[in-house]
Amino acid sequence: MSDFLKLVGEQIRYIRKTKGLTQQTLAEKSNLQLSYISDVERGERNISLETLEKIITSLEIAPIEIFNFNSTDIENDSIEKRMLIESLRALLQERRINEVRFIRNVANEFINTVDKDH
Repeated sequence: MSDFLKLVGEQIRYIRKTKGLTQQTLAEKSNLQLSYISDVERGERNISLETLEKIITSLEIAPIEIFNFNSTDIENDSIEKRMLIESLRALLQERRINEVRFIRNVANEFINTVDKDH
């Protein structure tokens, strides 16, 4: 599909995630199928203005926010970073305390090495 559809889809995904909504919740609030929301977010569905209005209403945003593409990349990086940190936290939660200490020490050494190079 077009780059424009991908941009709109990425923006919908970004706004949905910042509001803490799942695709399922957005689909229910918009009276749309989950697969439809998924396709829209990937830029694989040619969305109508009527359907876009349903999504905008469900996200409780001004229509212009869907077309604010300038900050999406930076903010998507922030979302990805939070998701990665959360996945690391979940991994560490299952480990023994001595393993967590070891991983923390390795991470500290790595960060110190990287910081010295800059």
